[in-house]
Parts: sequence; structure tokens; C-alpha cells
Amino acid sequence: MSAAELLRKSAAELGGAVRAGETTAVEAATAYLDRIAEVDGDVRAYLHLDREAALAQAREVDERIAAGEDLGPLAGVPVAHKDVFTTVDMPTTAASKILSGWHPPYDATVTARLRQAGMVILGKTNMDEFAMGSSTENSAFGATRNPWDLDRIPGGSSGGSSAAVAAYEAPLATGTDTGGSIRQPAAVCGLVGAKPTYGGSSRYGLIAFASSLDTPGPIARTVLDAALLHEAFSGHDPRDSTSVDAPVPPVVEAARRADVAGLRVGVVRELGGEGYQPGVQQRFQESVELLESLGAKVVEVSCPSFDAALAAYYLIAPSECSSNLARFDAMRYGLRVGDDGSRSAEEVMSLTRAEGFGPEVKRRIMLGTYALSSGYYDAYYGSAQQVRTLIKRDFDAAFENVDVLVSPTTPTTAFPIGERTGDPMSMYLADLCTIPTNLAGNAALSVPCGLAPEDGLPVGLQIMAPALADDRTYRVGAAVEAALDERQGGPLLARGAFAV
Repeated sequence: MSAAELLRKSAAELGGAVRAGETTAVEAATAYLDRIAEVDGDVRAYLHLDREAALAQAREVDERIAAGEDLGPLAGVPVAHKDVFTTVDMPTTAASKILSGWHPPYDATVTARLRQAGMVILGKTNMDEFAMGSSTENSAFGATRNPWDLDRIPGGSSGGSSAAVAAYEAPLATGTDTGGSIRQPAAVCGLVGAKPTYGGSSRYGLIAFASSLDTPGPIARTVLDAALLHEAFSGHDPRDSTSVDAPVPPVVEAARRADVAGLRVGVVRELGGEGYQPGVQQRFQESVELLESLGAKVVEVSCPSFDAALAAYYLIAPSECSSNLARFDAMRYGLRVGDDGSRSAEEVMSLTRAEGFGPEVKRRIMLGTYALSSGYYDAYYGSAQQVRTLIKRDFDAAFENVDVLVSPTTPTTAFPIGERTGDPMSMYLADLCTIPTNLAGNAALSVPCGLAPEDGLPVGLQIMAPALADDRTYRVGAAVEAALDERQGGPLLARGAFAV
């Protein structure tokens, strides 16, 4: 089997080929490592690669399969791993200078479960520093580029992961979603990205940004591939106090079902209109009409508290970030600046944090510290938590009448690199549609729904479901994917600049 044939296979197909003896994990890993060597100089998706270590993992998987072990459907499939998950055999930096070169002493639960599934971790992907951003321009190690147009952003904070999958530098990737950091990059790169129910995937070993919001999830080229990865690393983890002790929803079964006949679909009135790119609105409306043609019952739903979601999020998330990032104090691990014996610990800490954190991280730490300060806590953080409750109530009321909610994933297609770096508010608006689900802890998925006519760039359809009803998002996403592939004559990504 040629390298190009291996690269074109979905993760499900590649895993099947490895199990059937049609190829090996080593051959698959080699094809992807060669592809990375060929194109990542332009895309810059990866922060860390170790070719020999990846091939050693692949050889071990081949040996286990040869010995008769059943490692599951993704055995031998390469995966790109967001550099926010700890890995004992690779550095973990969260794309920050303050953790440059840090080698963790333990694997994150997500990392461990990838290994248990027989997946081959190719390397660690770039991201916005500490997952704070929507463009991957906040990385301390340089921006990643969108494979559809190298002058555009790949989304964020999981932009390295989305770019790697879109450029065929990995068939699958991990990401984390705090306010849209999986779904938004998936949308602007023409991919499938899922935010599982909060607590459905373990945060143990995930470098924390906002602990009540952070959610690991999959990025993939197909809905089924996303479901397989979702299932592989999800499930209860006693080491994570917020982990849900419940079975993983039947996401793989739902992805194979791809049927929406009789399903009730609600279009969220507040997630559209002024400020949305016309081409995004057009493709979204066509997706709604497609769902109707497939037998879904579509109604409009109002969730009035969603209008306050962005403001509430940018009080809650920075407040939690301010608390979580206090641990990076130059005393125990990571960067240490000015420790020449003449300075106090407080001075070393101040110098280290000043040099180690980037501008966006500093901005959010200051916002959060202010919101939590005496005299302002109730007015800001307390009020934001009350809005969060109202948003959850809007979701609960909507789901009494519909099975899923839909909206555009992001108001625009990928914007040019540098366009919004000087205007934080315009950057934050990229997550306008995705934030409500994070605040409520529900499940959501983005699936490609076409290219915007203005710029020929991908548009995402967001599908939202109640907590622990993740399978509904996969069922709807798979139906849209199948219908659009048939209508377009193949997958959207096959039309991208980096298609193989």
C-alpha cells in the first residue's frame, strides 16, 4: 500500500487495515512522519517530534497485534497530541516559555488511554499559550497556519491539532475545549471536532486553564473517526474529582446510524444575524434545510441568556485561570529568572512570571484577579455565575421541546493571521456560538457544512445536545456528513490545498 493511500484512509479504515494485516503500524507511522517532514515547515502544526520514538511505539503495537492482542479499532493509528496533556516521554509546555523543556513525571489519563488503545503518538501540537486564544497566534513558539490558506489562522486554542489533521499530518488529534477550542478550529479547517459532556473525559494530567470548563475531545476528518477517538479516551477516572461516573454514551453506534428521521432540531435564534459572515449564514441555512429534507422536524428556539454568555465566560474563565496559574511560581519546576542569589523568592517569582507568560495570559490573569478581589467578587464573578445558571436553564427549557440545537460553529471563516491580535474583543467573538455549551457543561460537535462563497473557506455546523447525550450530536453530524459527501461528490477536505 502506497504512502498516499495510507494518508487518504480514514482512521477507521487505517485501523481495520492494520488489524487485517494489509499494512502495519510502522508503515502507517512512517507515511505520516514523512508527510510531516514534507509539509510542516509551512504549516507549523507540531512543537515536538521524535521520529525514532514514534516508530518504536509502532513496532511495539505490531508486536502486540502479532501476539494476538485485541487492542481495539484504533490500534496502529497515528495521533497528534495537543501539548497541554502530560507525557512522560515528551516535553509538555502548553506552548508557554514558562514550561519550556519541561518533562512531566507522569502521563495524563488521556495520554495513557491513547497508549492502551494501541495508538501511535506522533508528537505534540502547537496551541495558544495555556489554551488561551482562538487563533494559535498566542503560542510562545510561533503561529500555526491553516492548510486551506497559509495566510489564515487555523483556529484555537487547538490550532496545531486541527492544522495537523487538515494537512494530512495525522489522521486524528486530541484537543481541549474550554470555550470552543476544539469546535472553532475544526470548523475553520473543515474538520469534525467534538466537545464531550463536561466530566465525560478526564482532566487528570491536563494543564488547567479553567477547571470548571476544560474538556478534552477529538479532532478528526470524519464523524466516525471522531467517535472512535472519543470512545477510546473517555470514561470515568477516579483521579479526576469532576469525572462523571457513568457509561460513555454510544457515540460510535450513533455515528454509524446517520439517521435523523423524526428528530426534533431547534435553531437558536440568538446565534445568528448581525455580525455573522453572509456565507456562513448561507451554508448554515442550507444545512438546516438539508436536515428537514432528511426527515428532521425543525423549529426556532429562543435562548435569551445566550446574549450574556460571552461576558460571563470572560469573567469565569479568567478567574479560574488566575487561580490555576498561580502554581507557576519558579520555585518547583519550569522557568526561573533572576535567581542569582541576590534576590528574594518574591522577586524571582515576579521576574519569572513577567518573562514566562505571554500578553494574553497576563491579560486574563489580571482580569481574573480583579474579578475575584475583595469588593468586586459579587459584582463580577458572582454575577457571572448567576448568568451561567440562566444559560443552563435556557438549555434545559429548549431540550424539553427538541432533541438537539443547531447554530453556526463560528460567526466567520478563518481570518488572516495578525488581523485580530491588536483587538482582543474581536478575537473573543470567534467563540460567540460555542461558549454557551461550555458554561452549561453540555455536549456539542462541529461538522463541516460547505465552503463560504466569499472566500472558499470551510464553514462548520454546530450540533448541541444535553449532558451525557453526546450520541445525539454524532447521529446528526453523521447524517449531515453523509448527505453532503453525496451531494459534493466526496469529502470537503479532499478539495483543500493540502489534499493528498
